[in-house]
Amino acid sequence: MNANSVVITLENFQQVVLEESKTKLVLVDFWATQVPESAELRDKLSTSVAAFGEHIIFASVDCESQQQVAQQFGIQGLPTAIMVKDGQPIDGISGPQTDETIKEFLDKHLPKEEDLLLNNAKGLLSENKAKEAFSFIEQAYKLDNERADIKLTLADVYLQTGKISEAETLLASIKMIDQESEYQSLMSKLELANQAADSPEIKALESKISQGEKSLDIHHQLAAQYSQVNRHEDALVLLFRLVQRDNADTLSKQLLLDVLSGLPEGDTLSTKYRRKLYTLMY
Repeated sequence: MNANSVVITLENFQQVVLEESKTKLVLVDFWATQVPESAELRDKLSTSVAAFGEHIIFASVDCESQQQVAQQFGIQGLPTAIMVKDGQPIDGISGPQTDETIKEFLDKHLPKEEDLLLNNAKGLLSENKAKEAFSFIEQAYKLDNERADIKLTLADVYLQTGKISEAETLLASIKMIDQESEYQSLMSKLELANQAADSPEIKALESKISQGEKSLDIHHQLAAQYSQVNRHEDALVLLFRLVQRDNADTLSKQLLLDVLSGLPEGDTLSTKYRRKLYTLMY
């Protein structure tokens, strides 16, 4: 049984089937020991919905001990399972089932994997945890790269983690019909990010270095400025060149590692520069 399961009796019938089904789907499965196929379906359904506890309750009815409950549903044969919403049956299956027919039945009612990933990402974004949201929304995008809500959330994560060009490309792919308030807000963020990415302070430091400035402090200041405006790749390029030039430059190496640690888990940029640094050191 999964953690969001309940055994139905006459005592809790009204609470689960009538009340709980107002906020979640309730999948009521009817089984009996003398019908092995029904116990098999019960176990398969329980396992299949275990990951969807926020959306569905799995309720099992032992028809041997709870005949009155089975009669309430008009059950005439086993195995049988009924989906209940707002106290009313909305769908069901009966008879022996294959894995494919079980999946087909549940897919009509359960959220898709990309929906769960999207919700996880949005939850983390609401807590200002864009770095942690990255892997969830990236996986959702891989599953469905056409949905506007997934694209917009990914663009938001890109902006918050410094992937400005990626965000710009993604926002450019949003269709006119989906260019509503969230899209307009992200376009404003994109404009601000582009402005911040090329601030007067950054231009001044870049100018000094282009004129031959060798001071490590100036290079470190520029790397820090890049990092602050999420130009992480520019910061990594600058710091890696310093480490390449002098392998004993521990401060530049530490700053480079600090930039890498600020990148989202699974970021290709992090993988690339950790590999380059490892190769350089060993």
